[in-house]
Amino acid sequence: MTTFSPTSRTSSPRGPRRPLAALCGLLAGGAALAVAELTAAGVRAEAGPLTAVGGAVIDATPPGIKDWAIRTFGESDKLVLQLGIVLILAALAVALGLLALRHRLLAAAGVLALAVVGAFAATSRPDMIGPQDALPSLAGGVAGAVALLLLIGRLNARRPDTPSGWDRRGFLVTSGAVVAAAAAAAVTGRTLLGTRGRDASASRAEVVLPTPASPAPPVPPGAALRIPGLGPFTTPNDDFYRVDTALVVPRVDAGTWRLRVHGLGVREDLTLTFAELLARPAVERDITLACVSNEVGGPYIGNARWLGARLADLLRTAGVVPPSKGGPADQLVARSVDGMTIGTPVEDVMDGRDALLAYGMNGEPLPFTHGFPARMVVPRLYGYVSACKWIEEIELTTFDAYDAYWVRHDWAPRAPVKTQSRIDTPRPSARRPAGQVTIAGVAWAQHQGIARVEVRIDDGPWQEARLAAEDTRDTWRQWYHPWNAPPGRHTLTVRATDRTGHTQPGAVTHPLPDGAEGWHTVTVTIEE
Repeated sequence: MTTFSPTSRTSSPRGPRRPLAALCGLLAGGAALAVAELTAAGVRAEAGPLTAVGGAVIDATPPGIKDWAIRTFGESDKLVLQLGIVLILAALAVALGLLALRHRLLAAAGVLALAVVGAFAATSRPDMIGPQDALPSLAGGVAGAVALLLLIGRLNARRPDTPSGWDRRGFLVTSGAVVAAAAAAAVTGRTLLGTRGRDASASRAEVVLPTPASPAPPVPPGAALRIPGLGPFTTPNDDFYRVDTALVVPRVDAGTWRLRVHGLGVREDLTLTFAELLARPAVERDITLACVSNEVGGPYIGNARWLGARLADLLRTAGVVPPSKGGPADQLVARSVDGMTIGTPVEDVMDGRDALLAYGMNGEPLPFTHGFPARMVVPRLYGYVSACKWIEEIELTTFDAYDAYWVRHDWAPRAPVKTQSRIDTPRPSARRPAGQVTIAGVAWAQHQGIARVEVRIDDGPWQEARLAAEDTRDTWRQWYHPWNAPPGRHTLTVRATDRTGHTQPGAVTHPLPDGAEGWHTVTVTIEE
């Protein structure tokens, strides 16, 4: 007959029960996450514990470590973070499983304590919609605690009539039931979340981009060089860099999307539907975007053809006047559906540059990863002070009154893009045969334009590179330099000068707080 200990404290564990107790902890942890996933499907994906805790970790991470993660892992940084959280949770689950051998109730309380941490993380996020955001973590915690009590109870159950002294069959049956229930919860949760995603995908598929009232000028002949190793002039959507804090890419239904404009100096609050946004005069422009975390020579820059409505016209419709004309607001705070806040100078948006509320990218509706249904694109400003994706709110305020997300994390409140250049080919550590080698890359000085690019071989003199035709001053400019390369190890250096006469400085600086500066260098080996 199977007997159970009536207390939460049992006799000392024997041999194989310790590995099995660790397994109990892992199974209970898996059940907790699966039930949390299912509950999040009924609340929203962002309320799930992995996403909520991951977001809290990102918010609490010092800027230097964030920057290191982006440099080291690139666009996989979020995956690495989530895997790290899963590994930590797995270790804690194993520890709680071992603890449960002697202290079942204490271990179950530990599971609930972890659930409270997840609930707190979910309800403290900037995009929190209400107390219901705590439900996924709490439901998962209860499920995990119950599963642990059942599994450990079965593991501790004694069977004097068996050689091992415990109910092996009962343990296997209980474990199988927990695994099956967890799998069913996980699959159901994923299915429900996928249904929501399909609705958003369907709304994107139905978008018909308007014909631009102000089309982009054709890219001039000679602006896009065809040199092996040199990236394309227009960056394909799938290759365009992505740097943001969203662990779950928001999938917003364009049919239910709304943009609210309000705040200081707004004559009357404005609410815009997606259909109303598409009905505004469409402007199409080629604009290069750069991330402030980009190291000298880094990949976080791209050029695309954007389609959208002029942001300045939208603000004027709401009665906004720029500070230079007496307007009271000097900062535009854009809010994303995931709670991100981006602060942009009002003057820069309304000074005549092609600042857009964009909904099209390279001839198609914005991809979800790049902000569908709408995002901001402002030339000459780094993305963290201009390029709010998945935008749903614009508030007019002042820099004195409010610090946006990245400013609270030690980045500068104002950050115009700095004049920079990059060598794309040859790549670092490349090996090439002696003779003719083409050095090529890109340079950018948004809203000013590139006047000159120079290349230096080792410690030799600066030599002027050949510039591709200029598209606009808001796009990067390709360049190349033919080099008769002698054998040996050589260092190639590039620098650019913009149309104001400013030449980028040589000293390499860190991106924090307002963007990196310095000459990009590449070391190559030329073989005989």
